[in-house]
Amino acid sequence: MSSTQVEMQTSPKWRRRIAVGPNIDHFETDHLLPDLSRRSLRGGAVTLVSQAIQFVLQMASTMIMARLLTPYDFGLIAMVMAIMGFVALFKDAGLSEATIQRADITHEQVSTLFWVNCALSAAAMVVLALLAPAVAWFYHEQRLLWITIALSTSFLLSGLNVQHHALLRRQMRFTALAWVNCLSVGCAIAVGVAMARLGFSYWSLVGLQTAMIVFNLLLTWTFCRWRPGKPVRNVGSRSMIAFGGSITGFYVLNYFTRNFDNILVGRVLGSAALGVYSKAYNLLALPISQINFPIGGVVVPALSRLQNKPHEYRRFFLHALAAVSLITVPLVVFSLSLTRDIVLVLLGAKWLPVATVFQLLGPAAMVGAINIAPGWLCVSLGRTRKQLYYGLISAPICVIAFVIGVQWGVEGVAAAFSIAFTLVFSFFDWYASKDTPVHWSAIAGTFFAVLAPSCLAGLFAYAVNRANLFGPNPILALMMCAVAFAAAFLATAIAFRQNRNIFSELCSRLIRPSLYRVANP
Repeated sequence: MSSTQVEMQTSPKWRRRIAVGPNIDHFETDHLLPDLSRRSLRGGAVTLVSQAIQFVLQMASTMIMARLLTPYDFGLIAMVMAIMGFVALFKDAGLSEATIQRADITHEQVSTLFWVNCALSAAAMVVLALLAPAVAWFYHEQRLLWITIALSTSFLLSGLNVQHHALLRRQMRFTALAWVNCLSVGCAIAVGVAMARLGFSYWSLVGLQTAMIVFNLLLTWTFCRWRPGKPVRNVGSRSMIAFGGSITGFYVLNYFTRNFDNILVGRVLGSAALGVYSKAYNLLALPISQINFPIGGVVVPALSRLQNKPHEYRRFFLHALAAVSLITVPLVVFSLSLTRDIVLVLLGAKWLPVATVFQLLGPAAMVGAINIAPGWLCVSLGRTRKQLYYGLISAPICVIAFVIGVQWGVEGVAAAFSIAFTLVFSFFDWYASKDTPVHWSAIAGTFFAVLAPSCLAGLFAYAVNRANLFGPNPILALMMCAVAFAAAFLATAIAFRQNRNIFSELCSRLIRPSLYRVANP
């Protein structure tokens, strides 16, 4: 053996390769650090574009399928999907986040998690299939028996995908993920439309859901070349399973809290009140969810790579939070400033009662515009038990608030939700940031630096709207008020040094590819 070979095999990198096996390239993340900021910015842009494409495809699919199928067909699938949403919480078990968060992982660990995910997915499939008769009985619809059984198989297929998807996120390969998501949605829609045109009625919707999972699985395995080995005991995967268990527990509590208000309103106040409440909630939350969730998928992997670099971690966290806030907070404030006009344009005059509920939910929506902040801290720093403890505290508080608020109707529930959520979330911000590189005051400062100019711009847009400068056309008036809001917001936002720094840094990242480099340890 030559001296070069001896030196290579005794190097730390070679020893590391022996330790983790031949799949090391799927797990190493050191190569991401020198250009982490630009990778994250590019990944965020790609993710948002992908999200927009999927939204357009899904809207087009809804328009086409609605003309080929009946409301009865859609209703059958909706009945099953409500139950699937809860069972699906246990399929992933938070193990994808465990793979992304760990600073160092091995082939054996990920292989073990892969088989755990498969077992959990198989169990979810069996549970849903066993529930099929109960679902059919509850809704008095025998067709749901075979629909539920058919859709249950999707759990097993999606379980094969969890760790591969996590590895792509760990490697920050967001362009590959965008291709996977967009192509799988597009191909699934083609299958669903073809089946609907051939007369398969509600089975075309089952086919669409199943095809989406199948195409997503095939494309993810194509882009991620890692292949699992046999499960191995005592390789450190137990702590990763505990990490994922805390995340799952929080998701279950959060799912219950987010749905209890709908259940209570529907049970006590009836379907009409529930229609008003749910429409107001969804109208206010949809734009935020379309931004916060996908951006979180970009930021958490980046923060996880910086968990042992406190200074860089704090800087990246606050810059990412400020960038998200500059989109979501103004969006919420603008919606609250022109609630009545937005409801008239989007829903029509018969939905005007939604406007009052919409505004009462406003405080919760403004806080919710940055609801990703404590979650980023807990997951990226491996402190998911804090999330779980918060869920155990917030769930009963919100439930009690809903029960009290329902005495005053749907408006009482909305007001109770805003008060309870604002209080418990403020506590969560403090609790999650305790003993971390990011102080609670820095998070609050970032939020108020965007909230203040947003409120000023909202008042200006409201005044412009009240002046009735654009005639009776509500769509034109709303568009011009949006332009006025944007101009006023930008003019006032730059008065805050923090916002000026963010604007400047975002522009510099787009122009100069490697301006910000994380120092090597």
